[in-house]
Amino acid sequence: QVQLVESGGGLVQTGGSLRLSCAASGRTFNTLAMGWFRQTPGKDREFVAAISWSGGSTNYADSVKGRFTISRDAAKNTVYLQMNSLKPEDTAVYYCACRRGVGYVVISVYDRSEKYNDWGQGTQVTVSS
Repeated sequence: QVQLVESGGGLVQTGGSLRLSCAASGRTFNTLAMGWFRQTPGKDREFVAAISWSGGSTNYADSVKGRFTISRDAAKNTVYLQMNSLKPEDTAVYYCACRRGVGYVVISVYDRSEKYNDWGQGTQVTVSS
């Protein structure tokens, strides 16, 4: 099992930026991919971005393309989400997720929450208008 701890959330004005971090610990040696999802009250968890751990290929939701960037630091077992040009509709709890296993990663399929084994506790992002 992998333990995930998110940080970096907060309150920001429209057009501002935030950088979320997710530190992984535990059985991280077989991490295949990591992703970010977000959720607002009464709605399903929504895919934001994913990254393959070895090759660094990425996938983004259409709603965040060109504004958000996912990256990883394998040495630190940490994944980041740089969020720029934030909008009020980006307000949500943001969750980090980890997919463990072996094999080739087709990052486009990691936009579904059921693909992931482990989840963080979430960090709140609030964008004021």
